[in-house]
Amino acid sequence: MAKSSAPSRERIVAGAADMISRRGLSATSIRELAKHAKAPLGSTYHYFPEGKQQLATEAVRYAGEAVARIVRKELDAGPAAGLRAFLALWRGIVVESDFRAGCPVLAVSVEEPAADGEIPPSLVAAAEAFDSWEQLLAEALRKHGAAPDQATGLAALIVASVEGAIAMCRAKRSMQPLDRVAQQLEALIVSALDHPA
Repeated sequence: MAKSSAPSRERIVAGAADMISRRGLSATSIRELAKHAKAPLGSTYHYFPEGKQQLATEAVRYAGEAVARIVRKELDAGPAAGLRAFLALWRGIVVESDFRAGCPVLAVSVEEPAADGEIPPSLVAAAEAFDSWEQLLAEALRKHGAAPDQATGLAALIVASVEGAIAMCRAKRSMQPLDRVAQQLEALIVSALDHPA
């Protein structure tokens, strides 16, 4: 069976997630997303007949699931290990892109407005990604001794703090915000596990 030279659907989605993480959603056309993924525009429309919104939604889901897989793998060693994996992932993305890339889930969240009472699918996917990260962290915190309410709140604080720190790192062109947030979050995790509320 001959291999097709057409790019895979996953490669287009991964390329779109990367492009959105660099330029945001509003500043990116479907043509640019296809070009960034080294895919013909026709292939892109073949896989995503609904256009940019469908591709953006898939890109957000892809990014959300990729982060969840990495964090889930490390959480067996404990919440602090999961936090370190979460931080290392974003540190790598920000540093390797020379502060040009951040989180595509966050990019869609801050750019995609809900209009006329209708929430765009990409925004729903972003909320689901954040929820899944929070749930993973909260489950690990509870499993390692944190009180249930405290685990839920701390998980939300971790995700919000890391996402905000990523944006600050890009703006300041420095990893210092992430380093400071990491130190505080790790101390909070230790405290939650040592002294459950």
